Amino acid sequence: MFRRGAVVAAAMVVAGSVAGCGISSAEPDEMDRFYRQQVQWTKCGEEKLDAAGAQCAEVTVPLNYSAPRDRAITVTISRSRAKDPAQRRGVLLANPGGPGASGLAFALRVAEYLGGGVPDNYDLIGFDPRGVGRSTPLHCGWPVSTDMRSAGLDQVGFDKTLALEAELSARCVATNGATQPYITTRNTARDLDVIRAVLGEERINYIGGSYGTYLGAVYTQMFPERVDRLVYDSAVDPDRYHVPMVQDMGAPSEAAFDVWAAWAAAKDAEYHFGTTAPAVRATVTGLIEQAARQPIRLGEYDLDAHLLPMILFEGVAAAREYQDLAVNLRQIADAAAGIPVRAQGSLEDYLKQALRPQEDEAAQTMILCGDAPAPRDPTWYWRNIEASRAAQPIFGPLVNAPNGCTFWQPPLEPPTVVRNAAPALILQAMGDTHTAYQQGVGLHRVLTGSRLVTMPDRVAHGVIPQSECARQIVNAYLRSGVLPAADVTCQPDPLAE
Repeated sequence: MFRRGAVVAAAMVVAGSVAGCGISSAEPDEMDRFYRQQVQWTKCGEEKLDAAGAQCAEVTVPLNYSAPRDRAITVTISRSRAKDPAQRRGVLLANPGGPGASGLAFALRVAEYLGGGVPDNYDLIGFDPRGVGRSTPLHCGWPVSTDMRSAGLDQVGFDKTLALEAELSARCVATNGATQPYITTRNTARDLDVIRAVLGEERINYIGGSYGTYLGAVYTQMFPERVDRLVYDSAVDPDRYHVPMVQDMGAPSEAAFDVWAAWAAAKDAEYHFGTTAPAVRATVTGLIEQAARQPIRLGEYDLDAHLLPMILFEGVAAAREYQDLAVNLRQIADAAAGIPVRAQGSLEDYLKQALRPQEDEAAQTMILCGDAPAPRDPTWYWRNIEASRAAQPIFGPLVNAPNGCTFWQPPLEPPTVVRNAAPALILQAMGDTHTAYQQGVGLHRVLTGSRLVTMPDRVAHGVIPQSECARQIVNAYLRSGVLPAADVTCQPDPLAE
């Protein structure tokens, strides 16, 4: 994007970067080898990136920025150069969220959605954050893919969840205890600034989705002089990161379930869950209760009351996926009725990943636990679960459950307090279940120079793929650098039948 001012000399880039990183024990000359490094660009070896003509490189960064002379790790980045060099406006970095999601190809996906001048005018930069994908990945050998599980229906289920989380945490300490404390958002933000210098840029431009908005907000707080234009889609309120952020998912998920239940009731002749939304809800809660008594067998997989709410949590998050959820629940209901069923389609994919994982998603837990502390008293979680059951019978025990952070070591740094006037464009869906609408409002509040684009009337996580109105506003901002004069409401695109 357009740079504000000439590119400074390399020595000034290095000095300015270190001054902004907030690590008093690291002298500028200790960081020189990272900020001045020359990287080797090669083919990425991934079909989508290679087809787009992108190249990849490994950037060396300190594991611990307070001790940069100690161990170093590598972060893999991708670059697809601007198609119109004469109109090049800078670099556009992108992160899809997670935390812990691979992002090497994410900038290309964003450019496909936006079109316009984005791929013509910007070098598109993707990256795998530290600990993820091709960036010194860390795994803990978990027997399940993720530590996010419902706590179940009673004390027995809660105790089972607590025991699982303790085991998962212990496995991570045993395998990565010396490394995992440094897999954090603040350190990833520092990595981004090294990437910026390696690319020879005075400022970066950034698009983040979901957790990627939190990473972007942290970067702007740590390196305010290094940002230009910022787009945050489905934002996280930094004041509620991370345990309250998860708790905020309960109410919109419960509301989204009712929307799906009304949709399913209208198609009772096809799916047979009930002719009214309350009847559909009763059918599904009955399945959870049955799974709590005895896991539901689907071929080689046992589906219990801890995992079934996770399937619902993902299934109700997008109106475009309602049919997929209905098909999956029909398989589960048939199996619960004693019909021999082998999971098929996306349900089989989900169960295979959740219960027979090739790789775990421990990096997500490392990031969350390394960023902000979680309560360690099990009774704190139990009280919140019990208090949530009346209003959130399906999702309350999920979003209030203990997780791996309950047993984690304390973070090495305090959470980042975000308060600045960065020129950010924030996009938020009112029906978002993963980053609740008030999350985007919260980020808008602490970024006093931001504008908020609200998308009503759609259950969705991610506004850019859902609204042509929003895409036009994003493209206009990326072209001109000028935010809308006021907050805006954008309607979603029509859903395909």
